[in-house]
Amino acid sequence: MSLGILTWLYRKLGSFYPAAFMTVELQSAFIVTAATVGLFSLYYDASTDEFFEALAVVLALTALAVGYAIVRTYQRLQPIQRWIAGERGPEDSARAWSAAVGLPLDLLRRDLPWPLVLTVIPSCAAAVAMLELPWTSFFPFLIGAAVAVGYATILHYLAIEAGMRPVLVDLNRVVSPRVRSEPETLPLRLRLMAALPLINIITGLVVAALTSDAGETAQIGVDVLVAVAVATAISLELTILLSKSILRPIADLQRATEAVQEGRYDVTVPVISGDELGELAASFNQMMAGLRERERLREAFGTYLDKEVAEYILSEGFAEEGIEREVSILFCDVENFTRFASQASATEVVARLNELFETVVPVVARHGGHVDKFEGDGLLAVFGAPESYLDHADRAVRAAVEMAARVNTGDGQGFRIGVGVNTGRVVAGSIGGAGRLNFSVIGDPVNVASRVESATRRTGDDVLITAATAERLRQPIALSERSGITLKGFDEPVTLYAPEVPDVGALGPGDGHAETIGARFPGDLGAPPSRTSTLPGM
Repeated sequence: MSLGILTWLYRKLGSFYPAAFMTVELQSAFIVTAATVGLFSLYYDASTDEFFEALAVVLALTALAVGYAIVRTYQRLQPIQRWIAGERGPEDSARAWSAAVGLPLDLLRRDLPWPLVLTVIPSCAAAVAMLELPWTSFFPFLIGAAVAVGYATILHYLAIEAGMRPVLVDLNRVVSPRVRSEPETLPLRLRLMAALPLINIITGLVVAALTSDAGETAQIGVDVLVAVAVATAISLELTILLSKSILRPIADLQRATEAVQEGRYDVTVPVISGDELGELAASFNQMMAGLRERERLREAFGTYLDKEVAEYILSEGFAEEGIEREVSILFCDVENFTRFASQASATEVVARLNELFETVVPVVARHGGHVDKFEGDGLLAVFGAPESYLDHADRAVRAAVEMAARVNTGDGQGFRIGVGVNTGRVVAGSIGGAGRLNFSVIGDPVNVASRVESATRRTGDDVLITAATAERLRQPIALSERSGITLKGFDEPVTLYAPEVPDVGALGPGDGHAETIGARFPGDLGAPPSRTSTLPGM
């Protein structure tokens, strides 16, 4: 039955499809049984009545085995039927997927003995008794019937695998893709090595039966042994070569995909044939060329854009229209940079700035922020977007303190920076046009952070934060009040706060986490001060 028909039946029958398919598929056992009895009739001289009597007995025993198999099979189909009916939770989907994938091998393992017990052995004994044959004739019948059971087993396995495909295609739309299939199945190598020689054995047995004289029941066992010997001597080598010609390209593809899972995109697979497998290998190589180009673009994307922002833009949760969110803005700038730039060469200016940013950018990342933009010798960082943090103010202040400590009291390459932090609601999104976009934040809090940083020149502090930031701190930090500060664009003086900046030695190595850095702040960790002056627009 073609896959198109099976898919059509699945859509029409819905949850009744698995049971209906298995019921119909197991009826093929009657065809195999009738054909086997007809084949055996060529080896003995019996009347038409005796033939139909033997056929009726064997079919009745087959019906017993098929009925028992159907009852057992229906129990295994329940997870699949419940999923099709609408029970599609994560666990329900996983159970249905495992049941559908493992069904062919599960039936082979658990139900293979029952045809032998319920049909083959009683049928052979009944045939010997009904035809009044010597008891030794039982064994040739048994050998021939065992070959027929092997043929039926392979037929059932492949048919059930095809029948479950429409269900599995539907399941894979909701089940998370798996790196490896969990339920055990019959390996492709074993299927080829079993099916192809068995076909030759069946063919040889049929040919021998058609050319033999009636009344030679014992000849069945001899013919089976001859067919096995011929299949082994002649077709086994061809079977092995055919299996290798199929499995080796598949193994090459499997090794290549495992390398891709490890993050290696420089792999290719050899194209060793012009058939479908060769075309598949060539398509894989073309896909890898595209992935290498995408990875190169991703690396460049991540170089010119913060890694977290790049991942957010590429994610499904990215909102192109922008979002409004409360964040903390950090702005740092180099003091007297203009004088330095006028006295140094362009190469030295760029090199020194890169050395500075090599120090401060990792600090931002360690505390969960992202660099929004570089503005000459300045840096604008955002905490709380695109990733939302309840403690974005704490993260921004801790990052500011660590940056100042590492640059101003550590190895800042001779530079001294001022850092300003402000908290407020901004709009975060892709800003730009004509094919050029930049993920950024806009709003009054951004301008305030820049002006707070400028105030560090007048107060002599390394870091200043606004009252809005101080009020949103979730952890106590020692702060010193700086009142009466005038900022550009503000009618009234405001109050700012200066966190204490420890010596760089108190911070430890630069690979620590934000949580540990916060514990290293010196001084009395009292409660944050209440706001004493209101900043416009906040």
